[in-house]
Amino acid sequence: MDINNIWNLFLEKVKDSLDPILYETWFMDTKLIELNENCAKVLVPMQVHKKYLKEHLNDLVEEIFTEITGTNFNFEYVIEEEIKNNVVIDADSVGVPSMSSFESNLDPRYTFDNFIVGQSNKFAKATALAVAEKPGFMYNPLFIYGKSGLGKTHLMHAIGNYIVKKNKRKVLYVTSERFVDDFLNIYRKNKTENNFEMIESFKKKYRDIDVLMIDDIQYLEIANKTQQEFFNTFNELHCNNKQIIISSDRSPDDLNKLEERLRTRFNWGLTIDILPPDFQLRLDIIDKKIEANEICNKLPDDVKEYIASNCSSDIRKLEGAITRIFAYATMMNSSTITLDLAVDALKDYFVKSIISKNKIEQVQQVVAAHYNISVDELKSKKRVTNVSVPRQIAMYICRTVLEETLPKIGAEFGGKNHTTVMHSVEKIKKEISSDEQLKNEVDKMISKLK
Repeated sequence: MDINNIWNLFLEKVKDSLDPILYETWFMDTKLIELNENCAKVLVPMQVHKKYLKEHLNDLVEEIFTEITGTNFNFEYVIEEEIKNNVVIDADSVGVPSMSSFESNLDPRYTFDNFIVGQSNKFAKATALAVAEKPGFMYNPLFIYGKSGLGKTHLMHAIGNYIVKKNKRKVLYVTSERFVDDFLNIYRKNKTENNFEMIESFKKKYRDIDVLMIDDIQYLEIANKTQQEFFNTFNELHCNNKQIIISSDRSPDDLNKLEERLRTRFNWGLTIDILPPDFQLRLDIIDKKIEANEICNKLPDDVKEYIASNCSSDIRKLEGAITRIFAYATMMNSSTITLDLAVDALKDYFVKSIISKNKIEQVQQVVAAHYNISVDELKSKKRVTNVSVPRQIAMYICRTVLEETLPKIGAEFGGKNHTTVMHSVEKIKKEISSDEQLKNEVDKMISKLK
């Protein structure tokens, strides 16, 4: 068997042993070029491949290769330049930027391991991990958007921490406000003096890196002059295959005050949205927060469900609710946490965050949580049963409990006309009269509202 067939067989077995993204990143473009006595020489695309395979995957390589050949080989990884010039390049000193004096601003607490995954954010995490494995090549730029408190910043830090740990790249995380401040400081401090040094320092900070992450890009809308500089920075990084990751509370198309050329570039790569966590994911997050904080007392299931039902759109509110309950229990000298205690501890907390909002919105949140769907689905035009029935129930509650007008209810449910609302109300009213189980479900949701 020649070395090409041996390597193809080896690659097939490696592919079965690794995640697809790991295989594509580190093995797809490799080639066995020499096999002598106890040494196997492998050609790899770049210096970073040489270092990564040697430090992280060499044991796996040797194990699978021995399985195929029946012989133990030591592996040597080389790049094209070494073969042509007959030299050996030290992987520890070349191609891997020094991180000793570089401030990335990354928070080590945020990783992929402690990012809780559910249906609402599964795609976002998978995409983020793909970018972390192969920055600058997979999706560039990566634009993450969603409402506050859904995990955008966690994902960005997770990507950055993964890249720094695995690939030793230079990663910079900043908010858009920090970017604006850094840019304006060039002119604030040197209004009359030569400021070339500060300009060069600014460019080095934001362009002499491998990955730039800008959080809350929507704040750049109010800084017109800075948009030009960000445009130039974006172009410089993108042209050099440097990874750009951006987050916002809105999609690129909804950032109307940003220059069109910026919004266009944001759509060059991949845009992903993070949706509010569904009911089960919120329960999982509560369990994880309790475990991470090593809280001795466990919360009863009915207390967890109460928190999850009332904190439907902001993960930070979940954390605050948990902290508040345990603090209240300590203050009341209670060793046992009950639903009554939790309701008492959180009554002001939830009043400010939910009940003070539009009452129809409150109904939508409670019904959506009960049926494990999102509020956006409830307000959509979807006609599938698992969405249309909860929508009709929510309309029924708004009409019979809140006594809202038909036009107002229609407007709050995606612009439905009053005839549609009336039909939904009458339909649920009729079904409740003959379906005891449905009546109990509706009563349970109404009791939560009250």
